[in-house]
Amino acid sequence: MKVLVTPRSFGKANPDLFNRLQRAGIDVIRNDTGGILDEKTMCRLLAPCEGLIVGVDPVNADVLAHAPSLRVISKYGVGLDNIDLTECEKRGIQVFRTLGANSNAVADYAFALMLGVARRVALIDRRCRQKDWSKIQGIDVYGKTLGIIGLGAIGKCVARRAKGFEMNILAADTSWDHDFAEANGIARADVDEICRNADFITLHCLLNEQTKNLMDARRIGMMKKNAILINTARGGLVDEDALLDALEKGSIYGAGLDVFESEPPANPQWYTLDNIIMGSHCSSSTTGSTMLMGTMAVDNLLNGLGLPL
Repeated sequence: MKVLVTPRSFGKANPDLFNRLQRAGIDVIRNDTGGILDEKTMCRLLAPCEGLIVGVDPVNADVLAHAPSLRVISKYGVGLDNIDLTECEKRGIQVFRTLGANSNAVADYAFALMLGVARRVALIDRRCRQKDWSKIQGIDVYGKTLGIIGLGAIGKCVARRAKGFEMNILAADTSWDHDFAEANGIARADVDEICRNADFITLHCLLNEQTKNLMDARRIGMMKKNAILINTARGGLVDEDALLDALEKGSIYGAGLDVFESEPPANPQWYTLDNIIMGSHCSSSTTGSTMLMGTMAVDNLLNGLGLPL
């Protein structure tokens, strides 16, 4: 039985994960490219496989058509926007994900981006390496208003951290956890209200037809001049052309972006800005998070294939 494993960080902190698969009688096909696999490569590598442990590589209808034996997809993470779930249902393919495994790691990184952009940490570091010791002024985080779009597992972890900074918290979510919000002093608001009133906006919602370009030119235009946008979820949530325009004009203070619609982004203008911190889709990449995600992904795969743990 063959299984394709695509995530770049899978097994790095815990090589025994590969041994577990092999002990279960699985012939593992690894992603040795060092990057995200493209559709053509996915079609070729997945063709003989009955199982797949996948990160953000494409698993669309064309890829699935080249994998007639595929029975189980184990997502290494929580977002399923790269997987054609309708086609999986048609083909009887089970899809699992590692809910909760990376929530704290992503929340830590989102907060790190907030602090880093607000205090211009990356720019100060670059200047200091050039022996430029001039003072660079940032903006405050403590006591400011935070808008969380998506109050799920990760959004809640961010809210808990924000309480330590005595931030006023607004949140938007289609499924509202009244008890959590009340216990943590979180006010419910719609996305437009958050865009008008928040000093920091952080995105923690799924990417789907309803949330595509959620932060469009209109909403980015609503943001305060000293507001910061953080995205550790999915690049497609933000209209990147509109955000780039706002950052270049200085109509918002800055952005912290761990995700882009195309990674790395092709537009060279992104690389010239001093008011952003860019990430390589690494918000969940901590030793603890990758170990837990890997363990859960293997458990889910073996359960789905009916193999012993």
